[in-house]
Amino acid sequence: MKQRHGLLDLYGCPPDLLRDAAALEQILRRSAEAAGATVLWHKLHTFGGGGGVTGVLLLAESHISIHTWPEHSFAAADIFLCGELKLQHARQILQHALQAHDCRWIEQHRGEQIFSQADD
Repeated sequence: MKQRHGLLDLYGCPPDLLRDAAALEQILRRSAEAAGATVLWHKLHTFGGGGGVTGVLLLAESHISIHTWPEHSFAAADIFLCGELKLQHARQILQHALQAHDCRWIEQHRGEQIFSQADD
């Protein structure tokens, strides 16, 4: 079973979008849907005074989270999925929906020593 963890830094995002918890929740949900994941629970928190949002979708297959800094037009997303789910699809939804001008993506394989033995 594959365990993949993607870290996405998004630069140049519209600050108003990065303050909008309702919009961010819908973006996270679309990202999970695009990956083929099942949402179990969600929680988003908005920081006052024009601050950003932090939030997470708990998935049957792990999680997707986001943290935003509107004052820097920056968001950091974390996509951790197991199985054959479409990690890149989730990434593309986030990158496009958050209107990032630039991004940085790092993908890690987690638990390879354990899960590669189970596949043998």
